[in-house]
Amino acid sequence: MKPTVYMEEMDAFTYREKLKRDAVVFVPVGALEQHGSHMAMCVDAALTKAMAGATAQALTDSDEDALEGIVAAPINYGYRSQQRSGGGFHLSGTTSLRGSTLIALARDIVFSLVRQGARKIVLMNGHYENYQFVFEGAQLALEDARKEGAGDARIQLLSYWDFVDDATIAKLYPDGFTGWDLEHAGVMETSLMLLFYPDLVDMDKVDDPLYEGLPAELPNYDVLPIVADYTPPSGCLSSPAASSRDKGVVLRDVAVRNMVDAIRAEFA
Repeated sequence: MKPTVYMEEMDAFTYREKLKRDAVVFVPVGALEQHGSHMAMCVDAALTKAMAGATAQALTDSDEDALEGIVAAPINYGYRSQQRSGGGFHLSGTTSLRGSTLIALARDIVFSLVRQGARKIVLMNGHYENYQFVFEGAQLALEDARKEGAGDARIQLLSYWDFVDDATIAKLYPDGFTGWDLEHAGVMETSLMLLFYPDLVDMDKVDDPLYEGLPAELPNYDVLPIVADYTPPSGCLSSPAASSRDKGVVLRDVAVRNMVDAIRAEFA
């Protein structure tokens, strides 16, 4: 059986031994959400699993400490896509969870990992809207764990794009950066998909008139029921036209390096 950082590809005995060595367990949290006509809908879950895998591998390969990483199977559905950060949950293909459901999923998964012996857990978020619900689930799981005498478990929550530093942003967005909320299906996600899953990207679609008028101009408030006309026709919030595989390499390397540093700072 091949060496792997992915829990689902391990046999249970190898996994158990890694937990005995106090491995850091990553839980990718994504979504099934439309990403325009140029990308597949699996972007949030697929990229988060890939970024967690790269981070776990970098942690395992490092000579600086004894930490190693395991990537649990991802949560493939996320909280309702918001119009100002994902185009909105009214769009075809975006298949969402209630907040209470995502809280319950995060709670049960983390608690199960703790009961198996995991004491260092990283919840890596890849869908902007998930964060507070995953946070709540993680806190409830810790409260459950303390009741069973596992009060030494620790959890780190992060979104991988927050580890792209300002110098890299300035380099990759020379015409100005609109912010991570408007980066839905834009340069970052498209470049990373070109790196990890090029077969799931069609850059020829970016010339379609649907992609004109980006970045989106949205109100600084939310309205329910959703006003569909506020969302650009493509479902994207910023243009992916400047995306490239090379930019994906830069984004991956910077984010992984900075995430490894943050994980070491908390768990080493």
